[in-house]
Amino acid sequence: MRHGILTILAMVASVGLWAQSQTLRLDYIFSGTDKSVEISLDEAYCFDGWAGRTVNLKKVHLRGNGQICMTDVQTGDTLYRQSFSTLFQEWQATEEATKVRKSFENVFLLPMPTAEAEVKVMLYDFWGNVVASLSHKVDPKDVLIHHLSPKTPEHKYLMLNGTPEEKIDVAIVAEGYTAEEMDTFYADAQAAMEAILAHEPFGQYKDRFNFVAVALESAESGVSVPGRGEWKDTALKSHFNTFYMDRYLTTLRLKNMHDKLCGVPYEHIVILANTDTYGGGGIYNSYTLTTAHHPAFKPVVVHEFGHSFAGLGDEYYYDDQYVEYYYPEIEPWEQNITTLADFESKWKDMLEAGEAELLEGGGYQSKGVYRPAKDCRMHTNRAESFCPVCQRALGRIIEFYTAE
Repeated sequence: MRHGILTILAMVASVGLWAQSQTLRLDYIFSGTDKSVEISLDEAYCFDGWAGRTVNLKKVHLRGNGQICMTDVQTGDTLYRQSFSTLFQEWQATEEATKVRKSFENVFLLPMPTAEAEVKVMLYDFWGNVVASLSHKVDPKDVLIHHLSPKTPEHKYLMLNGTPEEKIDVAIVAEGYTAEEMDTFYADAQAAMEAILAHEPFGQYKDRFNFVAVALESAESGVSVPGRGEWKDTALKSHFNTFYMDRYLTTLRLKNMHDKLCGVPYEHIVILANTDTYGGGGIYNSYTLTTAHHPAFKPVVVHEFGHSFAGLGDEYYYDDQYVEYYYPEIEPWEQNITTLADFESKWKDMLEAGEAELLEGGGYQSKGVYRPAKDCRMHTNRAESFCPVCQRALGRIIEFYTAE
């Protein structure tokens, strides 16, 4: 039996984290080129309630491509830490980044501290080196922290197993659905949830999740496909052709997204696009976005959720990226690919037990990066399940979020 919410809040307050159950939202701008990075604080908000984890607050399960850390100014104690990846860092690996400077929005949700705290944001390069950082103070008494009074969007729970503080809260969000199409959205959201829970270990741990469908209305039906000259007025301003890749479907308007979700408890986001054009994207601890009406909808939403929820790497390759992401001397932080630089930390034990393989080709590279199975949900849409290594990685992160 997990701790009741009052016990949890008492425990957390005792280490100086919460004055009450509140969320601190910090908006940043990451900007630069392929070789330069700058981090700027944009704005600070707060709102009532906290849907993030209430255990393992001082550490991260995965390194990620960046981290945000909050410490108590007076004691120096770590109050909260989270890892993440960003579209900005992906963009830095494109040819466009060698020609122009661009900026990207990023939004992070932290528990509100009781006293003045220092927040530090760090971004890493492909070798794991810190390439940019920003530290700044947050005073909960600061009158310029904008207290949001949310206009809670229409929503309904598809699965409710407990309070937001007790469970992992997944918001499944409508994109490109008009008011008249919301019955279709709710059916699509139900299908997405069922697809995720049909894959182990999500089914095994389903009682640790809440799923809520958020019916954001769009003025126009469908989503933007710039490659076809189609631009639509949608709730989250998403579009295909991200980084000029036909099937890469993302939204760059993260502040708008979090504005619209305010009032619904969430910590992980799955966006369903009302289109049959194939595509999607998943960014670790940011969001999943996928087409809802392509025949491959179900495997794609699960695959992309593997990225956004658990930081799983792609197990396929095509060798057409502008620069390589992985190098022989550096072990990837993603748990399902390896360069063998530190194979002991990955699935060597499962290899020796005959539960996994070691096959060259993964992380977009045919050489020098290895995957654990011939097929897997992170490898192809044809796979029926996650491979054993991915299943173990998923189980570990679920337990990290919800430990007794």
